Amino acid sequence: MRKKIIALLLAALTAFSAGCAAPGPSSADDGSQSITARSKEKRKIIIDTDTAGDDAVAMIIAAKTENVDILGVTVSAGNVELEQAVRNALMTLEIAGCDAPVYKGASASYTGKKRETFSVYGKDGMGDNDLIHPTRKAEDKSAVDFIIDTVKADPDEVEIVALGPVTNLALALDKDPEAMKHVKRYWSMGTSGFGTGNASPVSEFNVYHDAEAYKVLTDCGVPVMAIGLDAVTEATTFSKEDFDRAAQNGRLSDFVSKSFAGLLRFYAEKRGLQQVDIPDGVAMACALWDGYLLETKACHAAVMTEDNEAYGQVILFQEGFGYDNGVEYDDYSFYVASKTADKAFKKTLIELLKDDK
Repeated sequence: MRKKIIALLLAALTAFSAGCAAPGPSSADDGSQSITARSKEKRKIIIDTDTAGDDAVAMIIAAKTENVDILGVTVSAGNVELEQAVRNALMTLEIAGCDAPVYKGASASYTGKKRETFSVYGKDGMGDNDLIHPTRKAEDKSAVDFIIDTVKADPDEVEIVALGPVTNLALALDKDPEAMKHVKRYWSMGTSGFGTGNASPVSEFNVYHDAEAYKVLTDCGVPVMAIGLDAVTEATTFSKEDFDRAAQNGRLSDFVSKSFAGLLRFYAEKRGLQQVDIPDGVAMACALWDGYLLETKACHAAVMTEDNEAYGQVILFQEGFGYDNGVEYDDYSFYVASKTADKAFKKTLIELLKDDK
């Protein structure tokens, strides 16, 4: 029997309040032990994705985490075009042994304007290793209608974990804002947090792809829990050697390893780095793993949508900071991950990807 995941004595996920912290890993260790990859309570989630390699990791985490019910996966264009992203989502769920339905969403941005970006994960978003051969198809219902109908059927119980541009969420908020107020919790892998961007020096890819949609989400008055790029620390990165070792653990691990081939090439050639990050995987860990998210900061978020160098920047005004300009806001409902049990990420993920989990 595989070695059991070592459970650290950590408190429940951080409540949505500024500076609210849960105890971290014991001082008797270096924090690199795996943590409990399960939710203490039964969770009902919708995953909104633009499926590439890191989205796939996040979806597998959700599929393999105990007490999590994936009600559906909604897809938009982002890392790759919509049809490819849908096929990637279907294949990922299939390889993870999950039969959650998949719904097609937005094929263009909220305004219809296209931002020139390219898939750092390869042309197919999954490493260009001929991995994508799903046997299922997407449902006929649209992603927006599925989101609204699911929330209305179970108000205040459904969480949405957004791993890509939030175009589908913005369209759902436009179509039925009252229903969307009854989402239990919005999670977003979005913004650069309190650090720097990747799509531009100030903008993170998911926001940059559709900043207008992100502004709809942040301005709608509902609480949002954002996991920014600064939550993706060096301790959470994987090298080619890490992936190669993980790939020996079975078909699921091999699928993940091969899906990152394009990103490994991009990082080596364009950034001179020999390891890659997994932002969506970290975001899902924050959402679902007991004790992984340790601290958040309450902020007011201002999304820059002017067509200039600052496009996609999210300016975060921290509650209670006391800025020199004296400006205060009525709404500090945008919460940003500020501390995680990051040293536990790699070991916990590798354990979770083993085929007997």
